[in-house]
Amino acid sequence: MPHVNVKLWPGKTDQQKQQLADAITEDVMKVLHYGEESVSVAFEEVKASEWCEMVFTQDIRNKPDQLYKQPGYGIDDL
Repeated sequence: MPHVNVKLWPGKTDQQKQQLADAITEDVMKVLHYGEESVSVAFEEVKASEWCEMVFTQDIRNKPDQLYKQPGYGIDDL
C-alpha cells in the first residue's frame, strides 16, 4: 500500500508508462514516506469513446470527495 491506478487513453508506450510509474513511485515515497516495496502502480487504458461514461462520470463527477485535482475540461468538452 498504496496502490495507484492511472486511467488514460490508449497509445502510450511501455517506456512512457514505466517512466510515469517510476515518477509516481518516487513522489509517493517522498511525500508519504513509504518504501519502494510498498508502492504499486497500474495503468488502465480507456478508449476515448468510453472516457465520458467510464471515467468522467464514474470517477470525476460522481466522486468529488475523492478528487484532489480537477481536470481542465468538462463533460461538454468530451
